[in-house]
Amino acid sequence: MKYIKQVLGGDLRQYTMVLALAALIIVFNVISGGRMLTSSNFQNLLSGNAYVLVLALGMLMVIVIGQIDLSVGSVAGFAGMVMAIAYRDLNLPWWLTVLIALAIGVAAGAWDGFFLAQLGIPGFITTLGGMMIFRGGVIWISKSISVAAPQELKWFGAGYLPEWGPTFTGMNNSTLVLGIIGIAAFIIAQVRKYKRSAVATGVQEPIWAVAVRICLVTVLIAYFTWLFGSGREGTSFPVPGLILLILIIIYHTITQRTRFGRHIYAVGGNKSAAALSGVNVKKTYFLTMMNMSFLAAVAGILFVGRSTAAGPADGTSWEMDAIASVFIGGAAVSGGVGTILATMVGGLVMAVLNNGLMLMGVGADKTQVIKGFVLLAAVAFDVYNKRNGRSSSGNK
Repeated sequence: MKYIKQVLGGDLRQYTMVLALAALIIVFNVISGGRMLTSSNFQNLLSGNAYVLVLALGMLMVIVIGQIDLSVGSVAGFAGMVMAIAYRDLNLPWWLTVLIALAIGVAAGAWDGFFLAQLGIPGFITTLGGMMIFRGGVIWISKSISVAAPQELKWFGAGYLPEWGPTFTGMNNSTLVLGIIGIAAFIIAQVRKYKRSAVATGVQEPIWAVAVRICLVTVLIAYFTWLFGSGREGTSFPVPGLILLILIIIYHTITQRTRFGRHIYAVGGNKSAAALSGVNVKKTYFLTMMNMSFLAAVAGILFVGRSTAAGPADGTSWEMDAIASVFIGGAAVSGGVGTILATMVGGLVMAVLNNGLMLMGVGADKTQVIKGFVLLAAVAFDVYNKRNGRSSSGNK
């Protein structure tokens, strides 16, 4: 156990959800007769759940400041519907309709942020009203009829990285390059962490532990690179997955390495103390809510691109999956705790559950029941750890 802890580089409890995710994948792969770990299934799993994971990025920040946003699904559906109608009725270029959808997201977030920051109305109430307004708005402007989306959006919602170069690699070369970049980035990050830890703490981490960690993650990235890149001709790593990866890097950097990110955790940890230390609490609330709705618009665009049409029911209950992803990832209900990477693990747990149960032929009703129990178990485990003075998987 001591050696495993050294390899992982921290408290074993921090990796509970990672281990749970790995166990789910293995169990579902065995039960489904190997249908889980296939190229086509994982390509569909990632592209089909990218929009929820995008929502979870923003929801994590909202929950960390001690708030909740119930309007994100309705905002996503409304932004996607306006985009499709603007393209159909106004004959606008597809890229301009995308900008209109993003602007709607920013405006909706500014609306929520104003009521929260300036009027002091709790985010739960503000966004509950927003959910009703935008859900009714989707049905109103669409007249309960689906509207075809610009065909150019299909590449963003359901496209794959292009093929190029030699064929002797046996896989999609764009996916191969992406995997190599991922391995190189991880190695560089581990080497830097190794050097910083020695300087900061004066305690040198065993070099063998770093080497084993690098080897294990390299093998894992290489496997999934092969899995995504060796599918049927014309497929590769999904474009929505690439967009998600870029957003993960951006928001991980924002939350962990910027002043705004520190303010988010400070406000969520203790609003009064944060204000006394010079943090602009109102500005932090406003920007966090505006960012959430911006990401909701991005999620709506990705979903409409994948489905090739905007429907009146788009966005229904999306907020529940996003919130569940955050809490399964270890975020604290009271705020102040949670990370982007842990939230992504929580989101993938939900995605694998959905996918695995579908492969087993489990109905939507039973799937919801199972997901509900998983959410309760994850939050109960987190609360148990905190009561016993232990860290959770969502700690910074």
